[in-house]
Amino acid sequence: MRWADLLLLLPAAPYRLAAFPFAALFHHLCASGHLSLTARYVFLLAGGCLLAAIAMGSYAMLLLMPAVGSVLVLLSVSPAHVHTWVFALQMSWQTLCHLGLSRTLSSSRVPSPSRPAIALSAVMLLTQKATSLALDIHEGVVRLQLGQGLLQGALPLCSYLLFFPALLGGPLCSFSRFQAQAESSGALPGRLRATGQRCLCALALQGLRAGLAGGLASSQGCAGLGCLPCLWARALLLRLAYYTHWVLDEALLEAAGFGPEEGQGDLSLHDLWTLETTHRLAVFARTWNKSTSRWLRRLVFQRCPAQPLLATFAFSAWWHGLRPGQVFGFLCWAVMVEADYRIHPFLSIRATSQGAKLLYRGTTWVFTQLIVAYIVVAVETESFSMLCLLWTSCNSILPLSYGLALLLLLLAKKPKQN
Repeated sequence: MRWADLLLLLPAAPYRLAAFPFAALFHHLCASGHLSLTARYVFLLAGGCLLAAIAMGSYAMLLLMPAVGSVLVLLSVSPAHVHTWVFALQMSWQTLCHLGLSRTLSSSRVPSPSRPAIALSAVMLLTQKATSLALDIHEGVVRLQLGQGLLQGALPLCSYLLFFPALLGGPLCSFSRFQAQAESSGALPGRLRATGQRCLCALALQGLRAGLAGGLASSQGCAGLGCLPCLWARALLLRLAYYTHWVLDEALLEAAGFGPEEGQGDLSLHDLWTLETTHRLAVFARTWNKSTSRWLRRLVFQRCPAQPLLATFAFSAWWHGLRPGQVFGFLCWAVMVEADYRIHPFLSIRATSQGAKLLYRGTTWVFTQLIVAYIVVAVETESFSMLCLLWTSCNSILPLSYGLALLLLLLAKKPKQN
């Protein structure tokens, strides 16, 4: 495993690293008082447009057009209906992009396949920011000042949707916090220290990933239940890549002065410990990619009148692109979380002694790790044929067992209700 392999899984990583000096420069100019508020918005917006052009090439238009459209909707539609219009615009455009670029991404004739992938990722992040802002306006959390003129009213909105530190990644930042951070000027040494700590953490995670990948490469070949450790190791490599991605995103935001509040980022050391040690699938689901989880909870779970859990995971599959692996993986995740909610109360009551509790927690931790590995590999599976191989392998035994346990618990509950 070469260190450059990280760039294959995370194609936007080089562009994020290249943005660090400009993020530090922006924060230095703000802290020293050389930029007015309007100049800060212009700097962030111009940096975002430039980064989009460099990282995406002509595909940058797929990002800029819905951003302009969302700003026009936000400025022209009443607060009572703005969320519906923005949601319809963004998800329709994003779905068209996923469908239109799916062949492009799988074609070997594309000179730079990373560019459409980066553009798709940026459009997904734009959907998060636009719908979050529309919900804030709809709920009265944010009130736009429309009497300043079109350009003055549109500048903060465009800057928020396209500001370069969060263009290619990063935890979701609310519009209110974006405005507050743009107006403030934090201490530069503190920001640089936090940025350095996160960069060192990302370096350590990638070093661990490279070491594990080398060990996995030397132990290829498995059959039957012996493939379970290989599946777990493969999923762990994917999770470590995502951890590195999230830590770098937060480091870039920190360098620019837009670091997340305590507990509001995608990954802290406490979150990392929780993800790898929890014996509950539901806890893993809430902690994984926390800002996206909070966005999904607010956008779908809290607003869905029936089956909110299933609706949330189904929408997540839609938002991610509706590939066969994504549809199966997220729906499987929904069933596993529902089973988790019912299995653990049933088992924890019966684990009364200390030894029984240790056995219960240890066994369910192993089950959680293997089911998470199954879901992660399924979501990352590109082709339908590879997904069929995963279905028919011994790796499906544990998810099927959880599904069967859920069915039995539901059937056992019905006679009591009757």
